[in-house]
Amino acid sequence: MLFASWTGTAHNLRVLQDHGWSLLMSPDTLRRCKGKTAPRWPDGSPAPYALDNGAWGCHQQGRDFDGDAFGHTVDSIGAGASWVVVPDIVGGGLQSLSLSRRWLPRIDHPLKLIAVQDGMSIADVDPLMGPGRGLFLGGSTEWKIRTMAMWGRYARRIGAYYHVGRVNTVRRIRMAMCAGAHSVDGTSATRWSANVPRLTSTTAQTCIFDRGSSWS
Repeated sequence: MLFASWTGTAHNLRVLQDHGWSLLMSPDTLRRCKGKTAPRWPDGSPAPYALDNGAWGCHQQGRDFDGDAFGHTVDSIGAGASWVVVPDIVGGGLQSLSLSRRWLPRIDHPLKLIAVQDGMSIADVDPLMGPGRGLFLGGSTEWKIRTMAMWGRYARRIGAYYHVGRVNTVRRIRMAMCAGAHSVDGTSATRWSANVPRLTSTTAQTCIFDRGSSWS
């Protein structure tokens, strides 16, 4: 499944809709779309979406994570999201995992994704996994590429949902598919609608890896 960040450009949204994409919302995108309700396509129909916590946007802007904004976003549109990413610290290692652990009881959603960051091991993350938990592969690009397959094998072994963040090229989509990811997100399709057909066509290809038929 392909996710793209929400955009205010109606043409780009129509192209994403026509090619079967979903949207990745966050506190920032909810603010920019000037609404307290779930996103819609330009034709007014509901858009499928998932909910990120906004930590990446705060990191890019040099700000501390805004827990209040995230809480407001969960209250506003969390119920309709396919999944919610538990708050994390970009590149924060075990400190990020500690933050996620504190937030887990505060998020009422049937599928919560734990963000894995540079320096984390399966042994670190495993105590937080269980029914209704999945993995969101974040971290630096180098670490993500090096560990993508490892986290995919782990997710498959425990029957967990697996998402790879910041995937903007055909090559990276292929890597994520072969690692067993159920979904990816990126901004390339959001910014340049001409990329959407090419990126979409990648998912129709097959991969040697068989991730199995379901997750739980």
